[in-house]
Amino acid sequence: EAGIGKTALLEYAVAAAADLEVCRVVGVQSEMELAFAALHQLLIPFLGHLERLPEPQRAALASTFGLTEGSAPTLFLVGLATLTLLADAASGTPMLCVVDDAQWLDGASADVLGFVARRLFADGIGMLFAVRETPDGSSAFAGLSELPVTGLSDDDARALLASVATGHVDQPTLARIVAQSRGNPLALMELGAGLSSGELAGRFPSPDPLPVGKRLEERFLSQVRALPADTQLVLLLAAAQEPGDTGHLWRAAAQLGISPDAADRPELERLITFEPTVGFRHPLMRSAVYQGASEGERRRVHTALAAATDPERDPDRRAWHLAAAALGPDEQVAAELERAADRARARGGWASGAAFLARASELTPEPHRRAERELAAAEAKFIAGDPDGARRLLARAGPHLVDLWSRARARRLEGEIGFATLSLQGTSAILLDAARAFAPLDPIPAREALFAALQAAQLTNSSESCRDVLQAARKMALGPDSDGSVPEFFLHGYAAQAEGRHRDAAVLFRRAIGALHVAPDLRWFGSGFHAAWDLLDHQEAMKLLRRWVQLARDQGALTSLATAFAMVALGEVFSGRFSTAEAIDADTRDMRGATGQPPMSPSELATMALRGRVDATQVTAGELRQEYRRREFGMGSLGLDLCLVWLEIGLGNYESALTLALGIYKGDPVNIGTWVLPEMVEAAVRCGDRQAASAAIHRLSPRAVAGGAPWGLGLLARSKALLADDTGAEACYQEAIDHLKRSDTATDLARAHLLYGEWLRRQRRRRDAREQLRTAHDMFDSMGAEAFAGRARTELLATGEHPRQRSEETRDELTPQEERVARLASQGATNQDIAAQMFISPATVAYHLRKVFQKLEVTNRAQVQRALDQRSGGSPEAAAPPVSETGEDG
Repeated sequence: EAGIGKTALLEYAVAAAADLEVCRVVGVQSEMELAFAALHQLLIPFLGHLERLPEPQRAALASTFGLTEGSAPTLFLVGLATLTLLADAASGTPMLCVVDDAQWLDGASADVLGFVARRLFADGIGMLFAVRETPDGSSAFAGLSELPVTGLSDDDARALLASVATGHVDQPTLARIVAQSRGNPLALMELGAGLSSGELAGRFPSPDPLPVGKRLEERFLSQVRALPADTQLVLLLAAAQEPGDTGHLWRAAAQLGISPDAADRPELERLITFEPTVGFRHPLMRSAVYQGASEGERRRVHTALAAATDPERDPDRRAWHLAAAALGPDEQVAAELERAADRARARGGWASGAAFLARASELTPEPHRRAERELAAAEAKFIAGDPDGARRLLARAGPHLVDLWSRARARRLEGEIGFATLSLQGTSAILLDAARAFAPLDPIPAREALFAALQAAQLTNSSESCRDVLQAARKMALGPDSDGSVPEFFLHGYAAQAEGRHRDAAVLFRRAIGALHVAPDLRWFGSGFHAAWDLLDHQEAMKLLRRWVQLARDQGALTSLATAFAMVALGEVFSGRFSTAEAIDADTRDMRGATGQPPMSPSELATMALRGRVDATQVTAGELRQEYRRREFGMGSLGLDLCLVWLEIGLGNYESALTLALGIYKGDPVNIGTWVLPEMVEAAVRCGDRQAASAAIHRLSPRAVAGGAPWGLGLLARSKALLADDTGAEACYQEAIDHLKRSDTATDLARAHLLYGEWLRRQRRRRDAREQLRTAHDMFDSMGAEAFAGRARTELLATGEHPRQRSEETRDELTPQEERVARLASQGATNQDIAAQMFISPATVAYHLRKVFQKLEVTNRAQVQRALDQRSGGSPEAAAPPVSETGEDG
């Protein structure tokens, strides 16, 4: 609460940090919508060192602060640049960053500073935030250590009151003050100094209730109202402007005909200082002054502040002051705010751009123009990763949109919000409506909305909705596919797939993927990697995912970036790099929560299942199933079943695995419906149900052959081996292993070795069996697939070999973050490249690398890959190349 002592604690920390470089910033309520205002305030001392940053980071900060012109940088790149700049500054002298009134930081600055604080590790930087509790609560600082500041104990409260009281305090009055103040130090100090000696001694009645909380603000305000009118206006100017800028304050005061003499009053010393910079003694005083002023008084000072602001150097702040000064609808001010929104979005300040547009809409006289600006604000909110805010603005705009194009945009945005947040009830139908609305206006967005509707239908796993979309696509007659658009390729591809024309579908999917490589478009990367995985082409899927991550970073598309990282982590699971997947999930969990997505990504449950964690997998799957049902996320529910299939097969519970697999087989969802087929073959063969196994192979074969990728061909050969007779099985197993070695899917490769070894043991070829089983065991053991490793161990024991079981200490030698750093370093990524990908500083990368070298007992990066291969039993080809900060494959 206000006055509880947060600012005093920050001052104590600053006083104790005599040997540190201290940087300070204070949030200002009137500047909450100015993108990066607080961040600029913090970084001003270090902007002269921008040349030390990597080029993408340097360009991001320079563009953000208007030092250069450039495209809008991603918020994450701005955060990484801030981290690198501060870490560089702290390399000589450790640094303490102190942020007061953090609840009033502009959203972009809060997000960046929270991002930086969560990634401090070995950088010589401390960050302290003082945040007042607010009803909505900010997610920007989620995950940071918290120290709740509560009131003083009764004894300490009595002692503080006695130290500031103007005279003797009688016991009943003392007890009442302590009780009603709830130990709030500022309230105690103000009451002790403000009540008369007669009131304190109990000779005269004191105010009841005592002025604490809101009443304390009123007490401050009563002190202000006792001052001359010009002095009150000076205080209000200081409360409404950016802290510290004395020159701006007096220029604005001159606009009101006020001279600096108005501040020359001794009673002001308890409220505010003017030298060397302007600053209130306590944030509550600023709040009391600003909130206590009348609307007319606030408009008057904002008019003066706008007039005192250089329109060339700071047009956004001027626009915001003009907006605050507006008495009512004003198209001229609204247009200036709209231009400020354009500038904010160009800097990557999508949230601030939305705020400017929302305020512009409030000042727009004409209802239909107002709705247009609300729609634009909603679109900006959505891109910024605030789907709930976008929904609210969209609801206001919708009834007043008359333009057919805008109505179609609104319907599309409604569907996009549902799709992005996996709130899928009715989403496919909404997007289909949008497509129909666009159809007579422009075939390109119509086709794009159609494909989005198909994607939503696939996520709900509604075959009926999929049919509706594909039928609508045929009926709309949107023209030939001469534009060669990615959505067109996908629509035709999924139509071909639905008709069983898998070769035609594969050709169309490959054309779409090729078009994405030539002209990357953030909207279609999700479809691209799904298509690649439908072709069972894991390497192509991972290549697309890496490009998706980079593009989402570059465009500041937080919602899209969260989805991309979740899929990258799942790809790492298929590659057998469980620790890397866990590190990615841990690094991006707050991102998923901030964008309205389920906090747990698909890879987390997949890792649990493949690790053989029975209780955790089953409990988590049950919890997620309830969430997915609420969202009508049918594909997600079947994905949970697939994870349980992996768990049961790892444990050797084939009947349970087959029951679950048959349920997925019936629904045949995108990706999952294909991935389950090899699992169904193995479970069915082990249960003696050759008919079910044959049905699965019959469905898998045309898909794998059409895809023509090593992963798919390897899974097909492995599945055929399980059904083959003794004369044909071995050739199939060897073919499977040959393909899977080239596919970067170590998990399935290890399973091929295991199945081959099991078959060899049944053929009484113990020596050959040991070789395959040993390889499988070592691969499973190194990746942490404990249940599958247990199966391999049991088989090895049956051959007479006693495999060495690694201890947990050995297996977990590298932490997930260390393993991710090690893999990136072994692939040639520099410390700056690694820092950019993992959202940490180069200093933290260097720290992790030192630990990696110690644990792997190597002395240089060239030796790291070899050591990792020895741990995993894999091959150098198993690691995917990193993406550099500029987006090039490294």
